[in-house]
Amino acid sequence: MRRKKSPEELRSYKWYGVRDLRSFGHRSRTKQMGYSSEDYMGKPVIGIINTWSDINPCHTHFRERAEEIKRGVWQAGGFPVELPAISLSEPFQKPSTMLYRNLLAMETEELLRSHPIDGAVLMGGCDKTTPALLMGAISMDLPAIFVPAGPMLRGYWRGQILGSGSDVWKFWADKRAGLIGEREWQEIENGIARSPGHCMTMGTASTMTSAAEAMGMTLPGAASIPAADSNHPRMASASGRRIVEMVLEDLRPSEILTEQAYENAVTTVLSLGGSTNAVIHLIALARRSGVDLDLRKFDEFSRRVPVLADIRPGGRHLMEDFYYAGGLPALLERLRDLLHTGCLTVNGHPLGENIAGAEVYDDAVIRRREDPVSEEAGLAVLWGNLAPDGCVIKHGAADPNLLQHRGRAVVFESYNDMERRINDESLPVDESSVLVLRNSGPLGAPGMPEWGMLPIPDRLLKRGVRDMVRISDARMSGTSYGTCVLHVAPESFVGGPLALVKTGDYIELDVPNRSIRLDVGDEELERRRAEWEPPEPRYHRGYGAVFSRHVTQADRGCDFDFLERGAAIPDPEIH
Repeated sequence: MRRKKSPEELRSYKWYGVRDLRSFGHRSRTKQMGYSSEDYMGKPVIGIINTWSDINPCHTHFRERAEEIKRGVWQAGGFPVELPAISLSEPFQKPSTMLYRNLLAMETEELLRSHPIDGAVLMGGCDKTTPALLMGAISMDLPAIFVPAGPMLRGYWRGQILGSGSDVWKFWADKRAGLIGEREWQEIENGIARSPGHCMTMGTASTMTSAAEAMGMTLPGAASIPAADSNHPRMASASGRRIVEMVLEDLRPSEILTEQAYENAVTTVLSLGGSTNAVIHLIALARRSGVDLDLRKFDEFSRRVPVLADIRPGGRHLMEDFYYAGGLPALLERLRDLLHTGCLTVNGHPLGENIAGAEVYDDAVIRRREDPVSEEAGLAVLWGNLAPDGCVIKHGAADPNLLQHRGRAVVFESYNDMERRINDESLPVDESSVLVLRNSGPLGAPGMPEWGMLPIPDRLLKRGVRDMVRISDARMSGTSYGTCVLHVAPESFVGGPLALVKTGDYIELDVPNRSIRLDVGDEELERRRAEWEPPEPRYHRGYGAVFSRHVTQADRGCDFDFLERGAAIPDPEIH
């Protein structure tokens, strides 16, 4: 039984409880907002970090959910304070929300530090909001609980079920190949996104909210609930009640997010057939926690973790089906022997206790161990002279015939160069070619956008080609698929070997042997390196300049070097 904090031990007491001039101002200004001293005096102050905005469709319902969280906080005897934060709208923010993930992480940390906050409810879900909020909360290390946005409802078109992202790419290829027309394309646009919530495929959003639950940062089952389901607001209120208890128990992220908790997250992501983006985000989170999680662990685990979730893009179903089949607790129960079940979670109980007895109601969606989607996880880490610090491929969503391949490179200097030339009739490309995109990494793009699923040239699509080997220092949407080698490190913009590839060079991909190799001699590569000139920085001022000076490479999580580790910053002096 954990000892309960007294009111005088609360962090907010320094703002509200001291009998001096400055505390008089804090109390009187709180009363200015219509609160009485009975509302806040001696009670845990709960900061609700809300990433709602009018241009984030994934978080449309967060205005309501914030009120439901407040209801739970009030019920448990806390004082809720809603703090808006940058929304990171994946569909709209350019060049990439990844450019701004660290900004939200900084904002979260500083919002919590600079205000009279005892504990935090983190409201996120759209791709980068989950890792960003958790990164900030880890660094601040106040009691915190994560409330996931939840997936949207499945899409529909002419009797077909549609999945966000995955079916966009599929039908866009069909349109370019002439298999559907503008009318069908418009109908798909009207039917693919039917409710609030993030992507209902196993994209980055569902991958990362599931990872947050597996690490113990959400209430059990929270990540699987569709945004439109009435269980979702009930979960929000329950989270509000629980965070008050967590503050009084002084249960912090540093107790929950251990090395074993991160290993649980890796196992979960792999068994879900999750997004490759999770590799970058989990490494960043772990480094904030002082845990050495690296690419080799992902590859090691991938060889022994089966894929049990039959969810698009690697499978057939969607998140709504996954929830009805039992959700994440049911999948974790089937993985019990691969998990550290003693890890503490935000509800104060170990993971193993939370998932005990969770049932699967549809074995077609959450497969049995003896009948997995695949015996090994569909993510591999590759090394070689083209990626000395590693790169990743989601080979479970790739053409098996391309996983061992040798072909001539067709090099694009940038995304704009690729768009201009991909359908040029003079482009020396056929189905055996290897499409190479450079200057699309953390610094080169900037912000490492999801450009890794390079389009297949129209003329090849019309001949029935649906996959090719594609290599870049970019990321790829978790809803994407194909033989796409991603996160090549170091990136080309800083002189990584990808910068030295020329059109016509042979590249060898060997996923079973975890190898990627540029078939060019060392002497020739040294000659090319001597001729290579560093490009001009993308930014000379503002946040972009800070990003450019301090972002780390993909294999280190793309965090800022001055944030990823170090002693906690003390609370501000109250004057």
